[in-house]
Amino acid sequence: MTLMTKLYGAAAALAMTAGAAAAEPALIFDLGGKFDKSFNEAAFGGAQRWAEETGESFREIELQSEAQREQALRRFAENGNNPIVMTGFAFGNVLSEVAPDYPDTKFAIIDMVVDQPNVRSVVFNEHEGSYLVGMMAAMASESGTVGFIGGMDIPLIRKFACGYAQGVKAVNPDATVVANMTGTTPAAWNDPVKGSELTKAQISQGADVVYAAAGGTGVGVLQTAADEDILSIGVDSNQNYLHPGQVLTSMMKRVDNAVYDAMTAGTDLETGINVMGIANGGIGYALDEHNAELVSAEMKAAVDEASAKIASGELAVHDYMSDDSCPALSF
Repeated sequence: MTLMTKLYGAAAALAMTAGAAAAEPALIFDLGGKFDKSFNEAAFGGAQRWAEETGESFREIELQSEAQREQALRRFAENGNNPIVMTGFAFGNVLSEVAPDYPDTKFAIIDMVVDQPNVRSVVFNEHEGSYLVGMMAAMASESGTVGFIGGMDIPLIRKFACGYAQGVKAVNPDATVVANMTGTTPAAWNDPVKGSELTKAQISQGADVVYAAAGGTGVGVLQTAADEDILSIGVDSNQNYLHPGQVLTSMMKRVDNAVYDAMTAGTDLETGINVMGIANGGIGYALDEHNAELVSAEMKAAVDEASAKIASGELAVHDYMSDDSCPALSF
């Protein structure tokens, strides 16, 4: 059974159960909560899969504030947990400082590169999957206007938006892409009310398909899209089930696989940069019983063809983080 702990208050100590096995892995969730139905929950799913298959346990913790990142890392390392997996770019600076102090501990960070000999940095080609769902949005749209709602305004989320806009424009060069970010602080990941407000604003501008890349905030986007009878697109986890028949698809970012792979490797975890994209199964789109009627044969064929071309290198999707520009969208 998974052992769970929580941090309470910026200065609180981690409440951990004694007697952990020396090589028991640990998972630290980013702000927004383990059950955000998106990024963090995908990570939890990967850890759960590992635990169910091996019969082993792992430690986990949900942070309550930015100040607790370093405390959580150090406490797990001192407790002998190995490897220690963390979700989110915001762990980058702290891990850079902590990792050298525990050279015998392996760390895995998702969505950031940390150049330390005992760290695996897992990054994703989110722009590739966003391109695919952008194509689907353009093909499903009746108004010719689609929306994007991001969480915290950071280059990573602009990378999602830029890939999405490229996919939209590939199908319909005359389409309009309306893009909004929820905020500039970590609170932007867990504000479903603001997500709902932004969705309504985009609908008033003519959007009839809205893609959310906003963590827990996206729950509000998908809910409002369903309430207003337009289509939405989920992210990270397969969110099709949240509103069957209303979620066009979900851009699958296989954070679960990244966590599962790290825990499976254990103390033998290979460090360095690990890039997950369409070519190696790290990125894709979701098709299941909840959205099958929304995805036409023509749509699926077009997207699968583009996916194959991206995987082979025949089709290159511009990466916003490579030069801070987006040919298909103005921020």
